[in-house]
Amino acid sequence: MTATAERHLRALELPVVDAAQALVGCTIAHGDTSGVIVETEAYHEIEPACHAFVGLTPRTTPLFEAPGLAYVYRSYGIHALLNVVVEPEGVGAAVLIRALEPLAGADLMRERRGRERLTELCSGPGKLTQALAIGLDLDATPLLGGPIALGPPPPGRSDPPPLVAGPRVGITRAVELPWRFCAAGSRYVSRPWPRGLLA
Repeated sequence: MTATAERHLRALELPVVDAAQALVGCTIAHGDTSGVIVETEAYHEIEPACHAFVGLTPRTTPLFEAPGLAYVYRSYGIHALLNVVVEPEGVGAAVLIRALEPLAGADLMRERRGRERLTELCSGPGKLTQALAIGLDLDATPLLGGPIALGPPPPGRSDPPPLVAGPRVGITRAVELPWRFCAAGSRYVSRPWPRGLLA
């Protein structure tokens, strides 16, 4: 296995903030659709914006299991959101996948999303799960060899992209933590764009 291919595997074992950065540039695939991760957010049991902050419950069980699982939950009763469980078993930590740059299956994504512009297909955590048809039934499934596949960067993108960091969005607690990471220069990330994104 090449160093590039190993990068996404090593990311699962890193502290969650480091993992959130390392996963930018890797790929997510489901069925005939896939994309390059261009935006992530880190969540850890020590801070109240993380679901694991309340401890072990039926809902949060996947967060405390071995790294490499998908944690999929419904936000505001509408959108399924995809997270990558990281850190050692027993620690509640996950990386929210906030945005993708479409890689394969763009026409299918357009059909599912009812949008034409490529930059609007996966530019948000609820948009990307709709585009890739990722639902709650895929919660707690493995991301290595499972129906949702976490993979290495695509050919020609072996170098980690430069990142722009900023506060997480859509939360009301621990809003001061700069745990949102975006690929600098990418127009596929979600709004609001962090300061300096397209510099």
